Amino acid sequence: MIAAPFFRWDWVFNHLDLIRDKVAEHLVLTGIALGVGLAISVALALVGLRFPRLYPPITWVTGVLYTIPSLALFAFLVPITGFTTLTAEIGLVSYTLLILIRNIVAGIQGVDPAVREAALGMGYAPRRLFLEIELPLALPVILAGIRIAAVTTIGLVTITALIGKGGVGFFILDGLSRFFHTEIVLGTALSVILAVVVDLSLVLAQRLLTPWASRRTPVAG
Repeated sequence: MIAAPFFRWDWVFNHLDLIRDKVAEHLVLTGIALGVGLAISVALALVGLRFPRLYPPITWVTGVLYTIPSLALFAFLVPITGFTTLTAEIGLVSYTLLILIRNIVAGIQGVDPAVREAALGMGYAPRRLFLEIELPLALPVILAGIRIAAVTTIGLVTITALIGKGGVGFFILDGLSRFFHTEIVLGTALSVILAVVVDLSLVLAQRLLTPWASRRTPVAG
């Protein structure tokens, strides 16, 4: 009796269309979570910068969301929003907020006060100061936060397979249910590859957008 191979390339080649669809689904779920998360984070970070007393409550609430186990969060949301993309995105977006808000605020607060004072002395209005001085100088720290959020989200998307989404996480869940090693290895490998590719793409974007920044960018702890 010949033992079945640990990894079946023939199964992979026979399911290329399904693999393509799941990779695309993974990227779409990640992109939506990052886009929505960044928009909410920018708004909350601006509120925290404008009203410093509100910054601790903002980080406390987003910190609580960050610590909720993903399975518990999805179990809570499913009776309300069902097995939908909305359920997946609520969970995914909530995990990006703390990372992005802290990096946006740290980036803005890290701008050299002398630069800020020089701009004010030149007659910069607050909005122009933010858009033309503070935001560009804070960009390396903000992009570092986006990189962390992106890699984290790509990993978390696999968990959403439990509610019928999940992108390449579908292969991991299906493989575990059938004890089929090929799907488990494929789903895991694709998740890692996607994280590496997206991270390298963001590193390239960071270098193109902030050529003045050093290679080692400080990240908010």
